[in-house]
Amino acid sequence: MTQLETSQITTVVTEHELHQRWKWYDYFTFNIDHKVIGIQYLVTAFVFYLIGGLMAMAIRIELNTPDADFLDPNLYNAFMTNHGTLMIFMWIVPAAIGGFGNFLVPLMVGARDMAFPKLNAIAFWLNPPAGALLLGSFFFGGSQSGWTAYPPLSLITANTAQTMWILAIVLVGTSSILGALNFVVTILKMKVPSMQWTQMPLFCWAILATSVLALLSTPVLAAGLVLLLFDINFGTSFFKPDAGGNVVLYQHLFWFYSHPAVYLMILPIFGIMSEVIPVHARKPIFGYKAIAYSSLAICVIGLFVWVHHMFTSGTPPWMRMFFTISTLIVAVPTGVKIFGWVATLWGGKIRFTSAMLFAIGLLSMFVVGGLGGVTLGTAPFDLHVHDTYYVVGHFHYVLFGGSVFGIYAGIYHWFPKITGRMMNETWGRVHFALTFVGTHLTFLPMHQLGLQGMPRRVAMYDPQFAGINHICTIGAIVLGISVLPFFFNAIWSWLYGPKAADNPWDALTLEWTTSSPPAIENWEVLPVVTHGPYDYGRTVEVNQTVQTASI
Repeated sequence: MTQLETSQITTVVTEHELHQRWKWYDYFTFNIDHKVIGIQYLVTAFVFYLIGGLMAMAIRIELNTPDADFLDPNLYNAFMTNHGTLMIFMWIVPAAIGGFGNFLVPLMVGARDMAFPKLNAIAFWLNPPAGALLLGSFFFGGSQSGWTAYPPLSLITANTAQTMWILAIVLVGTSSILGALNFVVTILKMKVPSMQWTQMPLFCWAILATSVLALLSTPVLAAGLVLLLFDINFGTSFFKPDAGGNVVLYQHLFWFYSHPAVYLMILPIFGIMSEVIPVHARKPIFGYKAIAYSSLAICVIGLFVWVHHMFTSGTPPWMRMFFTISTLIVAVPTGVKIFGWVATLWGGKIRFTSAMLFAIGLLSMFVVGGLGGVTLGTAPFDLHVHDTYYVVGHFHYVLFGGSVFGIYAGIYHWFPKITGRMMNETWGRVHFALTFVGTHLTFLPMHQLGLQGMPRRVAMYDPQFAGINHICTIGAIVLGISVLPFFFNAIWSWLYGPKAADNPWDALTLEWTTSSPPAIENWEVLPVVTHGPYDYGRTVEVNQTVQTASI
C-alpha cells in the first residue's frame, strides 16, 4: 500500500546493483550514499546527546543544594555552556535535519540520492571535528559564557576555549548551509515528475522550509562569531564598549539566527509528526495544504521575531511593540499544525505504538511550551521573568518536549526501514513512560522557580528555592534513566530484532516501497506516484495498485 506504480521509462538498475548492501565498516568512511550519511548523522548526534545529557545530570545534581558542593563554579559554567551547545548544534539540529532529512528526503521524492552527494558527505564530516573542538576546549577551561557567548563575558573568560567554541560553531554552521543547499536543490529538481506538489510528503515541505530558513539566517550568526573571534584574538573592538564597540550589535547578530534556530530544530520535527500521526491513526491528515503552507509561513515570520530575546537590552518601545506582535503572529501557523494533528487523531483507529505515544506526548509538551513562548513574547511579562528559570522551563518544553520527543517518534517509526529490524514495543513504552514523567517532573516546576525569581545560569542560589530544585533533580535522574531502555532496545533490536517487512506500518509514502533496509540504489526502477501520501480512504484501489506493482 504505497504511493507508486512501476515506471517503464525511468532509469533501470541492474539486479546485482539492487541487492548490494553496505557493510558495517562503510558507515565509518567518507560515503556519499544519502542513507549512510543519514545514519552517520543519527548515530553521531546520539553520542553527543549522551555526553550533553551527562553534563545536564551533573548540573542538576549541583543544583540539588544551594551551595556549590558538587562542581566547581567555573566547571559548572563550562558544563552549562557546552550542555546547551551540544544539545542544540550537535544533537537536535544534526539528528532532525541531517539524520532524518538525508535518509528520507530522496526516498520520499523518488530520487536515488541527494543532488550533490559529495557535498553532502563533506557537510557531515564537518560535525565530528566540531564536536572534538567543543570537548577539547575543556583542556583549556571550557567555554564559560553560555551558549549565547555574549560579550563582554565571552571576551574575558577562557579565551582559548572560547575560540575553540567559536570555531566549532562555524564548522557546524557551514555544515548546515551546505546541507540546506542540497535539500533545496534535491526537492526542487529531483522530485519524480509524477509527484505533484500537493502529493509531496509533509516532511519534505518541512525540510524545504527549514533549509530556506537556514540559508537566510546561518550566515548572519557566522558573521557575528567571526567578529567575536577577531575581538578575542586579533585586537579588534567590534563588541568592546570601552573601545567604541557595541555589545548589543552582537546580540542582534546572534538572535537573528538563534531564534529561527528554534524553528530549524522544530520544523523537521513537525514534518515527522505529520508522517507518524496519520499512519498510526489510519486517517488522511487533516488540512494537508494548511500544514504545508504553515511551514513556509513559519519560515518567513520566524525571521522577524528575534528581538523578543532582547526586550531588556535597551530596545526602544516601538521595537518592543513590533516584535511582540510578530512573535504572537508566529504562533498562528504553529497552532494550525497542532489543530491539524488533533483533528487527524479525532475518530482515527489509533495504534498506540511507541512512535505514536511519543507523537502524542510531543503534542502535550509543545502546547505547554508554546503557551510559555506566547507569554515570553509579550514585552511586559518578559521583562518580569527575563533570565529566570521560567525561561529555562519554557525552552526545555519546546526543545526537549518538542524536538527530542519528535526524534524518538521518528526513530521508532522508521527504525524498521533503516535497519530492517523491528524494535521491541514493550521497552519502547517503558521508554516513553519514563521520558514523559521525567520531563514534566524536571521542567514544569522550573516555571514556578522563575516566577519566584530564581535566576538561571547560577551554581549557587537562595535556600528558599531548594525544595523545588530537589523535585527538578529527581526528574532529571528519571530522565537520565529513561535513556537506558531506549539504548539497549535499539542495540538489541538492530542485532537480533525480528526482521521487518518492507512496509510494516502499511504507510503510503514512497520510502516504504523500497526493501528494508533499502538497497544502495533505492529502487530497481524509479516509482510513479498515483495518489496522495495520506489517501487512506482509497485502500482498496491502492491495494490493487500494489498487486500490479513488480517492485
